[in-house]
Amino acid sequence: MKVFSNYALYYDLLNQGKDYKQEVEYILSLIKKYAPNTKNILDMGCGTGRHAIHFAEKGYQLHGIDQSDKMIELAIERLSNKPELEKLINYSVGDVRTFKIDRTFETAVSLFHVMSYQNTNIDIQNMLNNVSQHLRSNGIYIFDCWYGPAVLSDKPYVRTKKFENEESIIKRTAHPELHPSKNIVDVNFDLKITNKITGKSSQFNELHKMRYLFEPEMELMLDNNDFDLLETEEWLTGKKPDFDSWYVTFICRKR
Repeated sequence: MKVFSNYALYYDLLNQGKDYKQEVEYILSLIKKYAPNTKNILDMGCGTGRHAIHFAEKGYQLHGIDQSDKMIELAIERLSNKPELEKLINYSVGDVRTFKIDRTFETAVSLFHVMSYQNTNIDIQNMLNNVSQHLRSNGIYIFDCWYGPAVLSDKPYVRTKKFENEESIIKRTAHPELHPSKNIVDVNFDLKITNKITGKSSQFNELHKMRYLFEPEMELMLDNNDFDLLETEEWLTGKKPDFDSWYVTFICRKR
């Protein structure tokens, strides 16, 4: 499951169109509905810390975990530019399936498809078990994932996108390969990076294996790890998931 080795260097540029503030507002609306007394949040798969900054700006304490050393380095660098928030955020390098922190939280989140990076049932079970151990009784866990009915209804296809900032131009092509017997999509990313200052280019590729999930299987695995599934809804819209809902939010409560 080790990904984001080279990809991490360009992660923020590749996701420059992502509205992190809107996403945090959406998650906070769920927290206020299901766990209004939340003060402490565990961010499982925190990436470069852009969600974390917005949570902290709303007054929440947060501990972010990511398996990528480089992602955590970038998150710490971002936090250094916000000294007023440094007392509210901590980061650790760790695997979401196995890390240990000697504390518990009222709420845990896994955003931007972290759950779908857990490719096997054992991976998912281990992650859920680890979240459960770090949540207080009646704490909530919110995560999003690729939604099986939509992935199979509207199958992924080859896509090319261009990203640009003052230093670089990136051309990224995604070549998906569906493995229906495993509920996995292999997303093969080919990236060409051109330095706008020197004119030099480099290329690399990286494989991201994504598990698409279905509500009945998740409900069973949640139950096995002392969670009750409270609600599922389409990511950001709150609509009931359907065949067009590629990304779906699960809201769960620890028993």
